[in-house]
Amino acid sequence: MPLPPSTVPRHPLHTRSIRVQSYGREDGLWDIEAELIDFKSYDFPKSNGEFFKAGRHIHHMHLRITIDDAFTIVAAQAAYDAAPYEQHCMDIDAAYAGLVGMNLLKGFRRQVKERFGRTAGCTHMTELSQVLPTAAVQSMANRRRQNSNPDIRPFQLDGCHALRTDGPVVLEHYPKWYTGDSAEASAGANSDSPSFSHSS
Repeated sequence: MPLPPSTVPRHPLHTRSIRVQSYGREDGLWDIEAELIDFKSYDFPKSNGEFFKAGRHIHHMHLRITIDDAFTIVAAQAAYDAAPYEQHCMDIDAAYAGLVGMNLLKGFRRQVKERFGRTAGCTHMTELSQVLPTAAVQSMANRRRQNSNPDIRPFQLDGCHALRTDGPVVLEHYPKWYTGDSAEASAGANSDSPSFSHSS
């Protein structure tokens, strides 16, 4: 369900949109493409006296990585459609080829901050990269289902509240790995608490 309406009158200020699309490639690799757009809902003056019009993109950037089946980045490319200081911002795009060799599941976010921190990178491009690990995991979901081994514990267990190994979701969908008291979990599942979706 959506958030409830605000109880206080308000007006829009800033909009940020992040979109991620993944692709399976015919060479056995995967592409993940992320896009970030920022704009204001009002006109504001730039330092040179010109005005930035409401709705005009302040940031519009793209980041594409190619990964192998071990989640290691084998190619990376950044591009800009808009940036506040134009080419002065955009000149950093080639640096993001430095993502190559990083693994999305092995300290990726920490490595990115170390490699592209401060003047070594673009704040917003680096922030955009932070969505890549979870997007990659979702991209590989069907492959995991096809290659699943019933004797190997699913990696997502204990990764979030719903998938805690002593909870009702794991009891129902992953009973082999359940660690709680089944009577207690069943009681919890039948209480007035929100029900869990079977589509997770």
